[in-house]
Amino acid sequence: MIKVVITGSNGLLGQSLLNLLLDEKNKYEVYGFSKGENRSGRNDFKYYSLDITNKEQLIKEIKKLQPNYIVNTAAMTQVDACENNKSACDTLNVDVVKWLAEICKKINAHLIHISTDFIFDGKKGWYTETDEPNPLSYYGLSKLKSEQVLEKLTINYTILRTILVYGKVYDMSRSNIVLWVKESLENKKEITIVDDQYRTPTYVKDLALACKISIDKNATGVFNIASSELLSIYEIAKQIADVFNLDDSYIKPISTSTLNQTANRPIKTGFDLSKTNKEFNFYPKTFKDDLQRFKETLM
Repeated sequence: MIKVVITGSNGLLGQSLLNLLLDEKNKYEVYGFSKGENRSGRNDFKYYSLDITNKEQLIKEIKKLQPNYIVNTAAMTQVDACENNKSACDTLNVDVVKWLAEICKKINAHLIHISTDFIFDGKKGWYTETDEPNPLSYYGLSKLKSEQVLEKLTINYTILRTILVYGKVYDMSRSNIVLWVKESLENKKEITIVDDQYRTPTYVKDLALACKISIDKNATGVFNIASSELLSIYEIAKQIADVFNLDDSYIKPISTSTLNQTANRPIKTGFDLSKTNKEFNFYPKTFKDDLQRFKETLM
């Protein structure tokens, strides 16, 4: 049996990965760490209600469990909140990763960690795993620091970089771009969307699958996980309207400069997926194809 600890098991990715691994109970023994009650709607795994920013408690539980893999899906991802509260951002996005890495080194476990396109400045787009990072926001900087923590410590690690993750799980504490646009249009609410930022959004089931592939292949290093077509966020919203048969006249384009956001965002990201295609034998589809798959799960 492969013992896997998932930190942030109540989150969108955490719950998606739980569901995937628990489909193969004869192969994986799964433990979920998260704050508060178990929100996954499942009780066929061992859940630990704990605050992972409590170093002593985190280390104590991991030492007891002696997992083979830790998948760290917990992070502070609200970009402006990270800018406004740098110390909370550092604790969750950097310190926790350091503690996890240190305990992995002691017990010889493999750490799978989630990173972001926001480590780049967005000047070129279609980033490869070896492109030079240059974050524009404190969130991006914190995720870059977390990657550097893993590079410095000689442990087995996988970094999965991803972009604009969306999907739906049993109990959501936060929305995401697809659900937000869909619900706004269903309620005939006008929304303004930037038309000069470009992304390749990621369906959470693909990201969960990439975590599972990382375990099964014992993959090490950095891998890009996203969909295959670069779209402006405005185009993303239009495609959501199209797939869900909603009126796109409520979607109004605006430029980034009018937004007045606290933190800077990269204008154009998107990932080159050739390494992921080759080493994971994993070929992500277009956003529209993924949306269609997602729509079917909602029926």
